[in-house]
Amino acid sequence: MSHHAAAPTRALQPEIVGRLAKFFPDATPVRIPIRLSRANGKRMVFFQETVIEFGTPREVLFALEQPLEFADRVLLETRDGSLHAEASVVAVQYHPEHTVVAARFMQEVPNWIVKP
Repeated sequence: MSHHAAAPTRALQPEIVGRLAKFFPDATPVRIPIRLSRANGKRMVFFQETVIEFGTPREVLFALEQPLEFADRVLLETRDGSLHAEASVVAVQYHPEHTVVAARFMQEVPNWIVKP
């Protein structure tokens, strides 16, 4: 039964992240799996794996099961190393069982998202 309940929750993630994406006019759906680490003092500590649901040239939007706060610093990494960048949380929406986050890159990340 627990597996049956988990599937609808995951299916809702793009929808709830899409609500926040409306505040970012350049947001494009991307679905990029990442490993997310959070700043703990001066070092980054693994936090959670998630999926970037939307992106702009400067921001990423994703849902988490754990809370993050405005101005938290995070490290976003893909398994293949194509994305390895620090970002700062610029928007947060709290939902039951999920936190939806928009984080802005702290430095320019060229060509991480290609728009048609």
